[in-house]
Order: sequence, then C-alpha cells, then structure tokens
Amino acid sequence: MGVVTDMRSGRSQERVERAVPYAKAGRSGSRNVSLFWRIFSLNAAGLVVATALLLGPVTVSTPVLAGEALVLLGGLVVLLAGNALVLRFGLGPLQRLDRAMATVDLLRPGSRPVVAGPAETAGLITTYNAMLDRLEAERAAGAARALSAQESERHRIAQELHDEVGQTLTAVLLQLKRVADRAPEDLREEVGQAQEATRAGLDEIRRIARRLRPGVLEELGLASALRSLAAEFTTHGLTVRHHVTGDLPALSPESELVVYRVAQESLTNTARHAGADRAELRLRPVPGGVELLVRDNGTGIGDAPEGAGITGMRERALLVGAALALEPAPDRGTDVRLRIPVTEGAR
Repeated sequence: MGVVTDMRSGRSQERVERAVPYAKAGRSGSRNVSLFWRIFSLNAAGLVVATALLLGPVTVSTPVLAGEALVLLGGLVVLLAGNALVLRFGLGPLQRLDRAMATVDLLRPGSRPVVAGPAETAGLITTYNAMLDRLEAERAAGAARALSAQESERHRIAQELHDEVGQTLTAVLLQLKRVADRAPEDLREEVGQAQEATRAGLDEIRRIARRLRPGVLEELGLASALRSLAAEFTTHGLTVRHHVTGDLPALSPESELVVYRVAQESLTNTARHAGADRAELRLRPVPGGVELLVRDNGTGIGDAPEGAGITGMRERALLVGAALALEPAPDRGTDVRLRIPVTEGAR
C-alpha cells in the first residue's frame, strides 16, 4: 500500500510544482492584464475624454439641447457598457470557480476548473487546483493507512476465529460425539441436535473467516478467488454467474485485493438490498487496463444516497488509481464497473 501512496503523492507534488510557475507567469505576464488595471484604464479613458470635451469647443447649453443630450447619453452608455464587459469577462472565471468549489468531491478526483481570466483570477484558480491536488494526495495516503490497518485487523480476527473459536467448537463437537455414543436412547435426539447446532456454528465461523481473509486470493490467485466468491453468493434466492478470462495482464497485489473487495462488496449489496435473483461477475482486459463488472437485475440504486459500502469501494479504487462507476444496467438493476490501469512491470 505504501508504494501506491508514494506514487500518488509524487504525482501530486509534480503537478503542484508545475502549477506554481504558471501562476507566477500569469501574475507577471505582459498579455494577462490584471482586473484592477482593466477597470482603472477604462474609467480613466472615460474621464479623460469627458475632461477633453469640457475643455474643448464642445459646450452644454441651459437648458440642454436634444443633440447635446444624445451625445452625453451615448457617452454614458458606452462607459457603462465598457465597465459591464470588463467585469463580465473578469469575473466569469470566478463564477466558474465558485461552481467548481460547490460541486467538488474528493472521491471523484480529476475535475479541475480551467485556469483563465485576469492575473489575479488565474492565480487564484491555479492555487485552488494545487490545493485539490494536495487534498487528494493526503486523502489517498490517509485512506491507504486506514485500509491497510483494516486488512491487518481482518487478518488477525480471521486467524483468531480459525485457531481459537474454530478449534474450541471442533473439540466440543468431538466431545458431543462421545456423549452421544454413551447417552441413553431418550437423550440421543437432543444430543444430536446439539451436534448439528455446533456443526452449523463451526461452518459459519469458517465462512466468516474466509470473508475476512481471502486466503484463496493469496494461494490460488485472483481468478480462482472471484470464482469462489461467485459460488459463495450463489444461494437459493440468488444465482451468480461468473466469467473471468484467462489472458488478464499482471496486476499488483494491491490491485488484486481492490478488485476482490469491490466484487465482494458489490455482491453483498446485491444480496442484501437489490432484491435480485440473478447477478453476473466479469473480469476482462480492456485497453490500458482491466475492468471488473458486477451486474444484477434488482431494483437499482435510484435516488438513494451512497452508503458506507459504496464510499469504501470508491476509497479503495483511489488507492490504485482506478475509476469506479455505478450505472443503471441495460434492462434493470445496477452495473458496478471498476477499471484499473495497468502498466508494465506491475509485479
């Protein structure tokens, strides 16, 4: 996880270093006149023209004649129109910046307002973009540390469930078998029920441990882990079909874990909330990367707010520079698409 964080922080620092000289050039460039000088020059030009007319041969009668009123009115209109144009073009980038600040979402990075306008406005937008780069890098670093600690804790809990609780229940099951062999006939049915309950609890403990720590991912690889995940979620009310191609490009261990966790969370949401009876899990190569698709025929997301599960998927996707999209399925239901970029030497 640390490698991914360092790469993102490095890319962010490069963008900041490139943005600062641009901002300085915008403040000192000869063609990018500041908003202050634009307004001042226009007002100064209007006052100079008015003074020249007053000192020249032009006079204003009392009462004002129609022709003279038209000249004064025309000059006022020109001056006001000039001020309006200067302010419109000067403040337009600030309005776009305001809309960008109101709609920014660190879980959907990459969107930046265009650097444009007078020197002060261009410098402000450039500084804002650099700030977003730093915030996204810091959020990614924090999420990486949190998710790394979460995976370590999951591994510890799964190990304890398997070694402590699992072995204890196994010992209880063996003890119950010995009791059943020596129990009177009228008690054997109750002892058998206790055995079945203990065996069901042991199976549930093993299932929870597998979900907490995907050992199949470490031992057999991503393709086998996804097939096992699809089989695990295939119950009497839900059928999960899987299609994982064998010509996938090499993914880093972090990317494989992100793919597995996003697929797991997507199928969990489908089983719990979607009301679907069919789901599909695909993993295939695409130009420049790998795409995971989890599709169901449920009720869809609609206008429901995103919960902690979807937010967690977005944070995991950011760790490896992936793009996560939730869209309506072609017929009905939901499509969860995760596209992970792949570079040579990922392993």
